[in-house]
Amino acid sequence: MSVVDHNAIDARPRISEAEVGDYIALLKPRVMSLVIFTALVGLFIAPGHVHPVIAFTSILCIAVGAGASGAMNMALEGDIDALMTRTANRPIPRGRITSAEAMAFGLTLAFFSVLTLGILVNWLAGALLAFTIFFYVVIYTMWLKRWTAQNIVIGGAAGALPPVVAWAAATGSLSMEPALLFLIIFFWTPPHFWALALFRSDDYARAGIPMLPVVAGPEATRLQILLYTIVLVAIAAAPWPLGYFDAVYGVTSLVLGAGMMWFAIEVYRRREGKQAGRATRRLFAFSILYLFALFATLLLEVVIRAVAPLIG
Repeated sequence: MSVVDHNAIDARPRISEAEVGDYIALLKPRVMSLVIFTALVGLFIAPGHVHPVIAFTSILCIAVGAGASGAMNMALEGDIDALMTRTANRPIPRGRITSAEAMAFGLTLAFFSVLTLGILVNWLAGALLAFTIFFYVVIYTMWLKRWTAQNIVIGGAAGALPPVVAWAAATGSLSMEPALLFLIIFFWTPPHFWALALFRSDDYARAGIPMLPVVAGPEATRLQILLYTIVLVAIAAAPWPLGYFDAVYGVTSLVLGAGMMWFAIEVYRRREGKQAGRATRRLFAFSILYLFALFATLLLEVVIRAVAPLIG
């Protein structure tokens, strides 16, 4: 009589159920779109002429590098994502893709994006892209996010680097302009994500993530949002009087900064009930508009400078 070993049958290699859409989801398309946009700004405001092929290659590599970071982030956070309402439908918690598959996918994309950028554009840009991926995956995902309430503050450096990488791709060097773009995104990140964390604090608490509202409480978070917003508005306006960006940008930064301050003050003032929830959601939504409009204005200035001689 033969005995069927059901465990052996169950242990056979699993056939992946993943579809193209699942792999696209691993790339975090919404985050990638912001990375592409801020990188484009860094590329276009850089001095000199960039060949279209170099420009396209640079943006493509930066985008793929961002997607690689997203895939590896999800590979490492499958346990967390399964516990949070906001992330429970991602491919790994749903069982569509394994963590090992996502990690292999991310590592492959990271390797080819860095290598391609280094060989076809320049190695300064390639090294900066490699550092950005390393910082997001190792420093932020594996260490900061699970261990400190300052995770989003320090980890925000990774999200602030794409325009610096793009500038390096265009010029082969670094300068004050990309540093200013870095600082704007760096100080924008805490109020943006802490606003989200305020109305998603139960999610983060359930997953054991030490976001500031979970560790320090909502009152301390509201104060930190206000303080970081003050610094953000000042830094965003500084390039105009310093002579790095033109008046169109300067006026726009002041108008947008006033809006950002208004919503941050509302979050600080309204601390209970539905009004508090509405205030945090409005700040979160406006912060996205703020960063997009601020960087779009820089692109507009580039167009104005290019068209002005033709009109004159």
